[in-house]
Amino acid sequence: MGEQQQVQFPQEVIDEYAALGVDLPALFSAGHLGTRMGVQILEASADRVVGTMPVEGNTQPYGLLHGGASAVLAETLGSVGSMLHGGSTKIAVGVDLNCTHHRGARSGLVTGVATPVHRGRSTATYEIVISDEQDRRVCTARLTCLLRDVNPGDGARAGATG
Repeated sequence: MGEQQQVQFPQEVIDEYAALGVDLPALFSAGHLGTRMGVQILEASADRVVGTMPVEGNTQPYGLLHGGASAVLAETLGSVGSMLHGGSTKIAVGVDLNCTHHRGARSGLVTGVATPVHRGRSTATYEIVISDEQDRRVCTARLTCLLRDVNPGDGARAGATG
């Protein structure tokens, strides 16, 4: 599935988390599920999160990209954006995911781009557009995350979760 790339974060975001003793780039893998599916986050800020996922290995019985795989990519990217919006004192927890599948993909990489629709104090909503290598829209998703306050005993200091 390839080697994980280092996510590019704005320096001020890295510094904010480093002051808390948190290695922000290490937190932003796509987790075990994302690793199994080959998700790679290429760019991450509260304004835009970009990631890719191979079609191969993530298909349904007809050989098309599985809709659930698109949902995993969408929720991963939207959660990362939500967490970055919430900052180091919040944990982003997905509460609503809607995916519309426009066309099938049989090979190559799909790329997801998450951009904010709403960024509030307690929720964040992102639209995620997933396209194939010909820049054709495969899926449009919308994710809303609850932004919970971090509690010292949570054990998930700054984890974006779906």
